[in-house]
Amino acid sequence: MEQLTIPLYSWENGAFIMTIIFGLVIIGLIAGVYLMMNNDKKKDN
Repeated sequence: MEQLTIPLYSWENGAFIMTIIFGLVIIGLIAGVYLMMNNDKKKDN
C-alpha cells in the first residue's frame, strides 16, 4: 500500500518569515511581562 504524504504546511509564500516574526512577537511579550514584574517592586528611599 502506497503511503500518502499530505503536507500540513508549505514553506512557500513567506511562511518562513512569518514563523520568525511570530517567534519575535512571543519573545517580546515574554520580555514585556518580565519587565512589568520587575518594575512592580517598590523602591525604598
